[in-house]
Amino acid sequence: MKIIVDAFGGDNAPLEIIKGAAEAKNEYSVDILLTGDEGIIRKVAKENGISLDGIEIVHAPDVFTNNDKPTSVRSKSKENTSLATGFRLLRDGQGDAFLSAGNSGAIGAGSMFIVKRIEGVKRVAFAPVIPSMTGKFMLIDSGINTDVRPEILQQFALMGSVYMNKVMGIDNPRVGLANVGTEEHKGDSLRQETYKLLKETPINFIGNVEGRDIPMDGADVVVCDGFTGNMIIKTYEGVALALLGKIKGIFTKNLKNKLAAALVLGDMKKFKKEMDLDEFGGTAVLGCSKPVFKAHGNAKAKTIKNAIRVCMGYVSSGIIETVSRELRDIAVAEEEEA
Repeated sequence: MKIIVDAFGGDNAPLEIIKGAAEAKNEYSVDILLTGDEGIIRKVAKENGISLDGIEIVHAPDVFTNNDKPTSVRSKSKENTSLATGFRLLRDGQGDAFLSAGNSGAIGAGSMFIVKRIEGVKRVAFAPVIPSMTGKFMLIDSGINTDVRPEILQQFALMGSVYMNKVMGIDNPRVGLANVGTEEHKGDSLRQETYKLLKETPINFIGNVEGRDIPMDGADVVVCDGFTGNMIIKTYEGVALALLGKIKGIFTKNLKNKLAAALVLGDMKKFKKEMDLDEFGGTAVLGCSKPVFKAHGNAKAKTIKNAIRVCMGYVSSGIIETVSRELRDIAVAEEEEA
């Protein structure tokens, strides 16, 4: 299996990307292909004692920045960027999955227009897996699609359910619709019409899920438009950081508290790891015809290593074929009812 990695995507590129890719190769015995300026990659690796043995490099001298227009990723002016090069290599079968911590909008555009969507899929979606009170859940969409229709959210629900089953190993995942109340009539027309569609979709739809129930294991898949999803995930991250900061402040306040902290140090480390988004590595771009992953923009080596591990699970899961089949079945059923 070969994972293509954008060496120049993200705030900490290229050092942390190179380091994480090398760690993944050694730990998971996976083939790695880095895209980016080969001279800089080799220079950074040498200066930091990182072995590139067995890692392939495809020279792409330009960098796609956050100031670039996302849709320009498919333009001739950006074809030599590490991001666009990675997409083309994946499209042309030079690797099994592509990972980047770069420009979110451009990753969505590249997935749509260079690699292309699964046949029948209307939109691709960011679908991060996030820690919850006792487990984890997927939030789909978390940022690409701010303007959607009910049938698009229906597809998000289906893709999310298949992913959480095939990749995360959850039997019969519970799918909930993010809304302002649990009753069927709550929300605007988008939420109400989506609710009706999801009741008829072959998934384990459990109804509406309120914001306060999302982190309390309210569902295994939380479905929403990209605007709502982005607000949820950013609030979630902010509250988590604030709580961890408060807890640290309490335990370091004085000698008595420091002694108390020593007694629960093991449990606190476990809690911090469970709530660490870096443990999940990144976000799958669901609906794309080949596996594409978006790592956090501030990704460190651990994030990249874990993202590569998740990419490997995605490739092995057969999820793309399953989603394609499920969509065909829904289309046939709709035609028969018409």
